[in-house]
Amino acid sequence: MKSVGIIGSGFSSLAAAACLAKEGFSVTVFEKNAELGGRARKFESSGFTFDMGPSWYWMPEVFEQFYNHFGYTTSDFYKLIRLDPSYEVVFGQNDRLTLPASYEALRQVFENIEFGSAVLLDKFLADAEYKYKVGMSEFVWKPGHSIMEFADVRVVQSLFKLQMLSSISKQIDALFKNEKLRNILKFPVLFLGATPEDTPALYSLMNYADLKLGTWYPSGGMYEVIDAFITICKKFGVVFKTNAAIKSIGSSGNKAETLITDTETFPFDYIVSGADYHHTDQIILDAKDKNYSKKYWDNRVMAPSSLLFYIGLDTKIKGLHHHTLFFDKDFKKHAHDIYKKPAWPDEPLFYMCTPSVTDPSVAPPDKENIFLLMPLAPDIEDNDILREKYFNLMCDRINLIIGTDIRKHLLFKRSYCVEDFKNDYNAFRGNAYGLANTLSQTAFLKPKLKNKKLENLYYIGQLTTPGPGVPPSIISGQVVASEILKRIKS
Repeated sequence: MKSVGIIGSGFSSLAAAACLAKEGFSVTVFEKNAELGGRARKFESSGFTFDMGPSWYWMPEVFEQFYNHFGYTTSDFYKLIRLDPSYEVVFGQNDRLTLPASYEALRQVFENIEFGSAVLLDKFLADAEYKYKVGMSEFVWKPGHSIMEFADVRVVQSLFKLQMLSSISKQIDALFKNEKLRNILKFPVLFLGATPEDTPALYSLMNYADLKLGTWYPSGGMYEVIDAFITICKKFGVVFKTNAAIKSIGSSGNKAETLITDTETFPFDYIVSGADYHHTDQIILDAKDKNYSKKYWDNRVMAPSSLLFYIGLDTKIKGLHHHTLFFDKDFKKHAHDIYKKPAWPDEPLFYMCTPSVTDPSVAPPDKENIFLLMPLAPDIEDNDILREKYFNLMCDRINLIIGTDIRKHLLFKRSYCVEDFKNDYNAFRGNAYGLANTLSQTAFLKPKLKNKKLENLYYIGQLTTPGPGVPPSIISGQVVASEILKRIKS
């Protein structure tokens, strides 16, 4: 029986572990923190349950396909709820727009704002659907070893229709004149690591996932998905070791041989790192085994970090939706402060998640569970004074819109920012979302999922193919598991 050691216990690691264990491998997962789940951990305090990371459940078919591979379906693990409205966008005081789950109702919302935009939305989303289906069938499952994976005539023809060389901003602005509609359609790329002006139009596929496939919620919270993956892993015998940070990878010749913690050394036939790619490459590996130079990493463009607050309130707040986007300030200015001239923003956009609106189980009776997220430039200065300044700024804006000062109802508050991402996840530059999805960092141009010098060492997660986000991370783990199986059989 071949053995595999996997570093980290996020979505990509759990997906790889489950797939390899199902094929008969002896799999051990090492997690540096006390809890499993990586960036998708949860914590409980004062009767509240907080998901620490992902809060958007998009592309439900990716989860369903994963469960099907093991003989399960999503409903075997949790109840999946389609949110309606999908989310609310705040443009200013008395200027709030909800996006309904029904596409016909959504078309009417667009038409009411800009005459003729419903037909243009049809056109835009038909194009986005093509990109989504080609992207999900042709691109995300490729390991990205070389450009030759994309040499198939059908794929080359698709590249032109996928609009890899033009920006999503240009595509949206050519169709829609109303700034509100433009900002709604540009929202999904805000976390991809570049301004909409610098993000390939390919990524309108995210709009199809958002507006057609829908926004969902797993009852109990996003950690229910982690629990489901852990259940599958344990069914096939995966062993988990927590509080087990990997300090180095022992190697001999062109083989990785051992994973080394502070106290023990573990031999393996294959090693898969779901830890931060940069940390594995530059810190854990010996100099002779590194995939990339320091200069290479210094030249990478990173997706944003974030300032987060986990908040428990002593009362329910009327008029809240599960997801609320505060777009009541200049979209371009905040994007500039993240991507062009990194600085703490003067007037940030931010996001508020209130899962207790949908799911009473995440808060005590008559209490509210709130999660605030403000995108930030990576590796920016981070201290308690700045965190508190922006907490108050967000609270002032929330009070202006909903008429409630949540600071007067605090039962619990915890912040999380750049330094926490570095300390808890060894996140390169304190990033929250991996590498920016720029053209020069897409597909085979991302850091390789296979080590160039050690033939049995692989990388998974948001800094390699196919990229950041929960569904891509799940696919990443499956792709590497498939690559290892192919190597065994060759």
